[in-house]
Formats: sequence, structure tokens, C-alpha cells
Amino acid sequence: MDEITSLKNNLTIAYQALASMKLDNMTYTHLSARLPGKDSFYIYPFGFLYSEVTPSSLLHVSLSGDVLEGKKEEYNPTGYALHSAIYKSRPDINAIFHLHTTAGVSVSAMECGLLPISQFALHFYNRVSYQGYDSLVLDPDKQEEILKSIMGKDNKTIILRNHGTVTCGSNIQEAFFFTHHLEEACKVQCLALNSREKLIMPNPVVCEKSCQQLLSFEKSLGERDWKAISRQFSIKDKNSIPYPFKLKAI
Repeated sequence: MDEITSLKNNLTIAYQALASMKLDNMTYTHLSARLPGKDSFYIYPFGFLYSEVTPSSLLHVSLSGDVLEGKKEEYNPTGYALHSAIYKSRPDINAIFHLHTTAGVSVSAMECGLLPISQFALHFYNRVSYQGYDSLVLDPDKQEEILKSIMGKDNKTIILRNHGTVTCGSNIQEAFFFTHHLEEACKVQCLALNSREKLIMPNPVVCEKSCQQLLSFEKSLGERDWKAISRQFSIKDKNSIPYPFKLKAI
């Protein structure tokens, strides 16, 4: 299997898996992936549900905004502005997942941001960027605001205030890994705050130590989970729809 086919298959699996986990939001969020070192990326057509995505339906878009493969009318300018801004500024990032989950949006509206109150959250300790809300990102000028949140940083997670979350990775499996743990962290935080009990937080030294350990637990971050998820799909050719599987919603 060539590199492009593998990338498109894996991106399709990511869309299908998140749909099965009920982490999609109709047609309003988007995942993308690029080949390392390339000035273009793959993203789903605007108007598709995650569950409808196939390798052959993916659009190929350049970082300058040209649709290289697919129908131009299925191109989402909001998605382009977000994804291209990150790819242009961070050559180490090759996959971007943008979601509007109930838990993620709830935490995005909390002044405290993501709290280090669970092991899920400790994956992101002092490694989350925040971007203030300013309507939709519809024009290239808005890219500069996104760049201010991530330029010169090693962070791979952005919380878009009053909007949602962005999780990035050096590859699709890593972006999926961060997406899963961020969603769980946000759900725990919402439940814990709703309990009205006084929250216990580990001290900063323990938090940082835990974060480093969690992010170095396996040589290729997220690989073990990604292999397990990928086993649930069978993609026979570029025109086939992956056989959907049922994952417990997280």
C-alpha cells in the first residue's frame, strides 16, 4: 500500500471511529491529515457526516487554499482557515482533529480552563493553548489569531473558548490519542464540578512528572490503541465504505 492510500484509509478510520463514539457534530467539525513535509492536506467534504466518509470522498487541499482533488463546492473555508494556519506554522504537526463535543465546549467556557484533576487531564498539564472566541474563522486574516495561540509552542492541544477543541499530532494515531484523553478529561471535569465537592489536585511537581511519564509510556504515542481501533475496520478499496463498528460512547 502506498503512503497516500494508507493516509487516506487511516483518516477515514478516524472519521468512522469518532462517529461510532458519538463525538461528531453533524457536519460542523472536521479532521484532516497531511503527508509529512507536504504543503497540502486531506479533509472530508463539507456537508458529509463522519459516518459517510470514505477514502475516495476525501478532498485534497493545498495550504494556499486550492482544491487539488475533489469538488470545489464541497470545500469548507472555515475548516481550511483553521487547518492551514496550524500546518503552516507547525511542520511537526501532520494531523488535526477539531470537535464540538458537549464536554469539550463546556470546559472551553470555563474561566479555569482544563484542570489537572484526573489522569486523563494530566496528559495536557501546562501543554494547552487557549484561543478567545471571535465568531467564525471565515477569512485568511483570522489565521493570525490562531497562529498567536500556537506559534513557537510545542503544544498540540488548543481549547477554542466558547467553541470547542483542537487536538493535533505528528500523525493520525497521535491526534486520536489526544482526542480521546481530552474528551475524557473534559467529561470528568464537568462531573466533578457539578458535584460541588472540593476538588483535590496533585501538586505541580507530581503533575509535571505524571505528564512526562504519560507521554513517554510508549515509543510511538497512541500506536497500541490505534492498532486496536483499526482492527475493527475493513477497507477493501478506495470506493468502499469501512464496515462500521460499535464502540461505547466516551
